[in-house]
Amino acid sequence: QVQLVESGGGLVQPGGSLRLSCVASGLTLDYYAIGWFRQAPGKEREGALCISKSSGNTYYADSVKGRFTVSRDNAKNTVYLQMNSLKPEDTAVYYCAANWASSLEGDDYAYWGRGTQVTVSS
Repeated sequence: QVQLVESGGGLVQPGGSLRLSCVASGLTLDYYAIGWFRQAPGKEREGALCISKSSGNTYYADSVKGRFTVSRDNAKNTVYLQMNSLKPEDTAVYYCAANWASSLEGDDYAYWGRGTQVTVSS
């Protein structure tokens, strides 16, 4: 059974940083493109960024470019989302997802975690 579990969310002040983790079981993350998505209350889901299989390329939404980065630890079957210079508008539930091909479109993804809440507020 495939499971993706996000962790690392919480409350952070504007300008601060958080690192989210996405741990997989039932699949080897390095064989998949991994997307990070977010959804704020009352808003549509947004693709924040995506790292391709074997970390060949990374794709960023304009809203996070220059502030968010993604990395893999294949030994731990984990993907990390490093978020810096956080803004109140980054407040959302963050989800990781896995798929065969790289995409910032959530409908393209086959496997999803349950999400972790990130709140940016003073």
